[in-house]
Amino acid sequence: MVLAAPLAAVALVAGACSAPGSDDSSTPQTNRPVSTELGSAPITLEMYAETGFPLAKALADEFTKQYPNVKFTVREDQFTVIVENAPRVLASDNAPDIIRLPTMVDLVKDNLLRNLDPYFTAYGWDKFPASQLVQLRIASGGRPRGTGSLFGMGLGYSVTGVFYNRSLAQRIGMTQPPATVAEFEELLAKAKAANVQPIMQFNKNTAGINFPHQALQNQFGDPAQIADWIFQKPGATFNTPAALRATQTIQKWAQAGYFPKDANAIDYTAMMGEFQNGNGLFMFNGDWESANLDKKMSGNVGFFLFPGETAGAKHVAMSAPNTFGIGAKAKNPDAAAFFLNWVHTNAKAREISVTVGGSSPGGPPGLTVPPPAAGTVLAETLKAAQQLGAENGAVDFTANATGAIFASAITPEMQKLIAGQQTPEGYVKAVQAEYDKELSR
Repeated sequence: MVLAAPLAAVALVAGACSAPGSDDSSTPQTNRPVSTELGSAPITLEMYAETGFPLAKALADEFTKQYPNVKFTVREDQFTVIVENAPRVLASDNAPDIIRLPTMVDLVKDNLLRNLDPYFTAYGWDKFPASQLVQLRIASGGRPRGTGSLFGMGLGYSVTGVFYNRSLAQRIGMTQPPATVAEFEELLAKAKAANVQPIMQFNKNTAGINFPHQALQNQFGDPAQIADWIFQKPGATFNTPAALRATQTIQKWAQAGYFPKDANAIDYTAMMGEFQNGNGLFMFNGDWESANLDKKMSGNVGFFLFPGETAGAKHVAMSAPNTFGIGAKAKNPDAAAFFLNWVHTNAKAREISVTVGGSSPGGPPGLTVPPPAAGTVLAETLKAAQQLGAENGAVDFTANATGAIFASAITPEMQKLIAGQQTPEGYVKAVQAEYDKELSR
């Protein structure tokens, strides 16, 4: 399989590389031309990536094989640590060239990320589907998201849904994925009656139960309203009938024992271990675990997009780029942009995005997606991603609405809800209150 090579010819584009509203006299992003030529001089790219997700390191290693003059220094932290550290790290004199972005709005507002519009033009990223990059655009002033300049790119484009244990599914009589929310709930009840843990989900440190919550919210209302809230559009609110109904359903599932009774003490790693060991019929998660699950549960794991309220309803799922950006103080921004373009267009890089990252490599639609092995869950997640794209059902994660909403409201309030210390009405009001507080700063 031969794919188009990354653009290597020199293309000088004079463009304003500064973040919207920035002053070139006070920011390292100057009005200078950018180059798409990597060159042969030795370069060390500093990368700040997420622990537990090997895709970034695998891509960096392959890039060095192809371009030996470029080395990477990769620092890794837990996602929650990156959320806390990103502003300080990007503002430092040793800012990374390439960084995993937890959220972008505040970072753009504070002029800590490089505006990628000049590279968008130089590399012809307008050939990418617009929907692939819309979540990575931010308007002047930092909001709303979804419009304005480009400030990030994806290292893989994820889709979320429900993994299931095939052996346990067979035990309770599940012969095919549920076609409606009601059918899904019937399977939960059957699993509980058969002494099978219905859902294995973590909720310690970060609210893993937000995955099924948003899966329900996506189906109970208009996904456009959710997107408006995430993108911080004026007048958008979390306090909607759909969010309340989703919260009531989560409370009902918790009271019925569909989640582990100690979910608030289970972190992500523990959840994965329990599911791989056969403790749990379902697990809400993303395609980034596909390759891992094919190794640990070969032939015994399946995947489906969460269903709608009616059979045949359009699927809606949380789907987002594994977002990386270039620091405003990056010492090698052109080389960093070359790497981001290479990730999307190089045949081997695209293969790594599929086999290691378990997700669609994105990029121009004319490039072939490397096929996974038949009969794998990776094949199922890639098929689901294509289906979601065809149905235009992708929506960002509510956890990405603001820089602190996940840590300050969604996680603690979801933990209280599961423990019986919060009401559904109180939950949606608390999340919206934190959102309003952050936007008023």
